[in-house]
Amino acid sequence: MADYGAITMPPSDPALSRKTAIVGIGETDYGADYQAERARPEGWVPPTEETLLTTAFERALADSGLRREDIDGITTSFTYGGPPADEVAKMLGVKARFAQANGNIMAGPLPVACAAIAEGKADTIAMLFAVASRSAGRLFGGMTHSTGGVADPDTEDRTPSSYYYYHPWGWSSQAAHWALIFGHYQWKYGVGEEDLFHVARQVREHAMAQPQAVMRKELTLEAYMGSRYITRPLHLFDICVVNDGAVCLIVRRADMARDLAHVPVDVAGWGHSKVKKNKMHVMVREQLRPQLQEASAQALAMAGVSLAEVQHFEGYDASSFHLINQVEGIGFTEPGTGLAFCRDGQMTVGGRIPTNTSGGNLSQAYMQGWSQVAEAVRQLRGEAGRYQVPGAQVSMTNLAQTDQTHPIVFVRGDR
Repeated sequence: MADYGAITMPPSDPALSRKTAIVGIGETDYGADYQAERARPEGWVPPTEETLLTTAFERALADSGLRREDIDGITTSFTYGGPPADEVAKMLGVKARFAQANGNIMAGPLPVACAAIAEGKADTIAMLFAVASRSAGRLFGGMTHSTGGVADPDTEDRTPSSYYYYHPWGWSSQAAHWALIFGHYQWKYGVGEEDLFHVARQVREHAMAQPQAVMRKELTLEAYMGSRYITRPLHLFDICVVNDGAVCLIVRRADMARDLAHVPVDVAGWGHSKVKKNKMHVMVREQLRPQLQEASAQALAMAGVSLAEVQHFEGYDASSFHLINQVEGIGFTEPGTGLAFCRDGQMTVGGRIPTNTSGGNLSQAYMQGWSQVAEAVRQLRGEAGRYQVPGAQVSMTNLAQTDQTHPIVFVRGDR
């Protein structure tokens, strides 16, 4: 079992496959909130985690067609602090017999909720994630870190600690990881910065069809190459956006999910694999391929499907190149071919594996893997709009960090 702070991720057990289904999704207005924060008009009030999660919850509840009294479980996931789960339940008017803080990023929280339902702790759980990064003025990298992963007693702020050992040499953000990996990839396969543009462009094209996306302006090669470096060789548009938002997923016992407003989306499988030694070698030279292969094999075996059956993929694009790490590492295309694969249209509808079809972290919103689960649900319901994958039955999401990876397989359920 893998530990994520206060939660323990359940094993990839086929006995847990398809025992739960996502029956409701709710998201906040990412783009509108982003523009409001930039303009800060008179009377503007910055959102809080509480206001954001309330909006997401009410939208998910309406989407599910359930009554408030049908919700008997609440989990909360906050990256930078938030109210306790039992207080959130009271705030939302939910009588929860199960209330739990459940990690933060989408690296374990959904399997934990599924296991809790399978164990009889609740029948229907509203899973809530919220961050107010932009309106709070949060910065990433440089000297903006606080306590290296230990909670600050005044702010309850927690930040990843893995790169602070390298801070004296300028390694002060997650972007440095992706830059080093891509620099090695450039040397190994003879590609240039302009080749990476195709990934940012493809994801942006997907976002342009989404009214709630943060970034909806067409991205040209000239604009991409002319943008400032974040960490050379990565440009501005190679790195995820910083925005406020919340996501709510309503997860229900599968046998109670068949007569609701939408086709249920069954949680079929999940996996996890972590680098145990030689992190820099595995991360840079191997691009986490051993971990991506192992974890995806776990998830697919639990779900009882093959990789060839996966029709849609949502990867954690904290950077454009990290998305290519995952597409290659999981096996949708061979090592060294990912940039050409994207350039040739294989990562959009009509290609081998339509990927990040709502715009991902690069252009839709940075919800730390949660909004990408919502997009998988839309795809399997047949509600993804312009970039709907025809006849989608199987989708995979993946939250890959610098030293571990967490795929989830979803299948379209029965009515």
